[in-house]
Amino acid sequence: MATKIPKKPPPPVNQPSKSDDGDSVVLERLTEKIKPPHMYQVLLLNDDYTPMEFVVVVIQEFFNKDRETATQIMLKIHLDGKAVCGVYSKDVAATKVDQVLEAAKQSGHPLQCVSEPLE
Repeated sequence: MATKIPKKPPPPVNQPSKSDDGDSVVLERLTEKIKPPHMYQVLLLNDDYTPMEFVVVVIQEFFNKDRETATQIMLKIHLDGKAVCGVYSKDVAATKVDQVLEAAKQSGHPLQCVSEPLE
C-alpha cells in the first residue's frame, strides 16, 4: 500500500523541443463557404399533337401536382408555348426530363421536356 502522496508532473515548458529545428509549418484551417447547388427548371413544351389530358396526367405523376394545378400548368403550356413544371437540382431535373420523355415515347406522343439553368 502506498503511503506517499504522488508528485504533480512539472508544468510544460514553452521552449522548442530538441527535435524541432524551427522549420515547422502551422496550417490554419480556412472555413470554406459552400454554395448551394445550381438549380434547373424543368419545362414542358407545347405541340399540336399531344392530348391535353395526357399532359395533365404527366404533370400530376412526375411533378406531384394536384389536378387543378396540373390543369393550370397545361393551359399555360398551351397558351404560352412552354411552362415551368418544377425547379430541381441538376441531377433530379435530368431524371424528370428522362421520365417524361420515356412516358411520352411509350404512349406515342411527341411531348417534349427540357431543363435549363435557373437564373
